[in-house]
Amino acid sequence: MDSTGFHIALILLGVAVVLVVLFRYLHLPQILAYLVAGVVVGPFGLGWVPDSATTRYLAEFGLVFLMFTLGLEFSLSRLMAMKVTVFGLGGAQVLFTAVGFGTIAWWLGVAPEGSIVIGGMLALSSTAIVMKLLVDQLEQSSRHGRYAFGVLLFQDLVVVPFLILIPALGGAGTESLWLTLGWALLKSVAVLAAIFVIGRWLLRPLFHEVAAGRSRELFMFTVLLLTLASAWATEQAGLSLALGAFLAGMMVGETEYRHQVEGDILPFRDILLGLFFVTVGMLLDMNVLERLWPVVLAGVIALLLVKTLIVLAVGRIFRLETGVALRTGLVLSQGGEFGFALLLQAQQFQLLAGDVAQIVLAVVVLSMLLAPLVIRYNGFVAKRLVPSYTRARQSDLEVIRAEAEASQGHVIVCGFGRSGQNLGWMLEQDGIPYIALDLDPLRVRDARDAGKPVVYGDADRRDVLEAAGLARARALVVSFENVPSALRILEITRHLRPDMPVIVRTRDDADLERLNAAGATEVVPESLEGSLMMGSHLLLLLGVPVSRIVGHVRDVRRDRYRMLRGFFHGEDLFEESTDTAYRTRLHSVTLPQGARAVGRQLAELSLDALGVAVSAVRRGGIRGPDPGPETRLVAGDVVVLLGTPEALEAAEKILLEG
Repeated sequence: MDSTGFHIALILLGVAVVLVVLFRYLHLPQILAYLVAGVVVGPFGLGWVPDSATTRYLAEFGLVFLMFTLGLEFSLSRLMAMKVTVFGLGGAQVLFTAVGFGTIAWWLGVAPEGSIVIGGMLALSSTAIVMKLLVDQLEQSSRHGRYAFGVLLFQDLVVVPFLILIPALGGAGTESLWLTLGWALLKSVAVLAAIFVIGRWLLRPLFHEVAAGRSRELFMFTVLLLTLASAWATEQAGLSLALGAFLAGMMVGETEYRHQVEGDILPFRDILLGLFFVTVGMLLDMNVLERLWPVVLAGVIALLLVKTLIVLAVGRIFRLETGVALRTGLVLSQGGEFGFALLLQAQQFQLLAGDVAQIVLAVVVLSMLLAPLVIRYNGFVAKRLVPSYTRARQSDLEVIRAEAEASQGHVIVCGFGRSGQNLGWMLEQDGIPYIALDLDPLRVRDARDAGKPVVYGDADRRDVLEAAGLARARALVVSFENVPSALRILEITRHLRPDMPVIVRTRDDADLERLNAAGATEVVPESLEGSLMMGSHLLLLLGVPVSRIVGHVRDVRRDRYRMLRGFFHGEDLFEESTDTAYRTRLHSVTLPQGARAVGRQLAELSLDALGVAVSAVRRGGIRGPDPGPETRLVAGDVVVLLGTPEALEAAEKILLEG
């Protein structure tokens, strides 16, 4: 049996896991970990994985699922809602960048076909890196964050014409290039029309039948078959696998089964995309990089600088503030993952010579490695290079000061989403003045037009809180769900106003103690408050006196929700977000005859030293909540523990083995 493929997969997965853990620890995007893993184990690195048909197949499958995911998330309504930014700013950025870099490549001696590919590759930016870092820095709703998102939408969309163009460029031969492109366009229109007709008339009924069978495996097989069949159809038409996968994703995205498909395909997508980026890293020849490092270095500098200046110039044409346009350009200055897709297609059709492909690949990879640094300090650079931008930010503070100037004993509401607006309504009913800070300019504009005291401002900045009248305010409320930002607000508030009541909203009880320790007067976990309200209504309907219900609610809140905290996780090992996932959970341990805890008091076991609390002890079918330290355990007891998974494992071992 040939185990070469097994060894390759084992090496790729092992190195990728180690580097992903390291990059997560450094708060860097996972895509960079995969690229570095490919560089390390590839034929030009340590040589653990050769450049073989197996690795190329992995790359192709990864590319197929990358494009399927893009198609699945494609939304025509979202494009239309942002049409000026997407098609105006985004279209101008891609056009000028592609033409500029393509012209430079042609001037340096690259063939016209290859120059077109290089221009398209370098015009794209990394959606994965940009959006992750903007979210981490709370800049996704800022002006430059929204403009960057609109440009990224157009860049993702323009990948499709390039995927049609590259096979045509590769098959031009002695024929006229324009004739070849025209023929490719006709074939593309025919294939697209056929796939859309099939998708609209057959796809929804097919998924209805499959879903009626209530078989998750059959549903998954159908999605995989649709994706690969669509990719095969476009390849047979002389186009690309990736284009077919994109179309399949678009068709599924138009059905009501989109979210189910997203959930089911997630494991396949993430694994194959990771392997795709690993194989891209394997393409990077370190020998060429060492031999041509001055050229590569110049290319990286040119890419970062030229793209930034192009976005700056285009932004000024579209009447963006100079500072905002500069920050948008810095955010979009790196190369992107879809550039790798175009590079693989270009290599397949032999449009780029070996050294040229290596230089372009190295430039894109290195620019992506520098992207976290550039994006992290985009505001710092803008303030240093554009003095008027600093003055504009000062003018924003003046607007906040003007709004808060007449207020005394007011409430500062951080965030004016649904919760913030409900709070504002309640404050208005009792005539209590407030000022709300929000980072969504559209929401701020609409609210101010409606006469609400809402201003644009980042609530976790000291100067913004001071401008909002923190020194005179009566209370502060953090109405959005972002623990890092809430902690920064608490730090600022406790430093300037240690006496001020601060109420913080959070989704669950995962960070309850952390926020309390940081100085929150009250922390309101939505999931637990929702449970309290449901339980209160239920008890009221069952005839329980209102006074007893109010007593229950008061006891739970006074005890900081300890009675409700934690839950039995079952088989759900992963939450939606590892950053905000529940860590504290409940776990039941039955004590058999001979367990070391039998006959001992809870105090003797010292479970609290592990960070584990005994929530209840069930004995003989009777549940005793909140047992005291003097409670002596007997065989058959069911001990309900509350703690983190690691602490619960250690506590169970103590109960059973000592």
